[in-house]
Amino acid sequence: MSGSPFVRAVLAGATYFALAFGAGFLLALVRIPFLVPRIGTRAAELVEMPVMGVVMFLAARWTIRRFGLAPATGSRLAMGAVALALLLAAEFGGVLALRGMTIAEYLATRDPVSGTVYDLMLVVFALLPWGLAKRGS
Repeated sequence: MSGSPFVRAVLAGATYFALAFGAGFLLALVRIPFLVPRIGTRAAELVEMPVMGVVMFLAARWTIRRFGLAPATGSRLAMGAVALALLLAAEFGGVLALRGMTIAEYLATRDPVSGTVYDLMLVVFALLPWGLAKRGS
């Protein structure tokens, strides 16, 4: 793909976000109506985390290859930062508005266990493109 490394990193970040957010949305369609009533919110969210980890890995690897991002630290970190910023904007802007919650209400109602794991997954999400450079992807 042509274009400056910065433009490619931004486009890659947007694509990485879209793939992960789309997968998360589809998984929520299963988790909320089918898993939550049977096993509870915490367990349902924790069951979803490894699946999202695989999705994130595959999405990051595919996106890096699709946009031809060099293993340079800057472009990979930019990709992850753009994806994380878009994810947080979608979550705090769109999802909370649809649920009729404020950020404070959302944070107050989060499960301490699955919420902490989710926060760690956000860090992984942001750093995964850079981490893949370390393993040659």
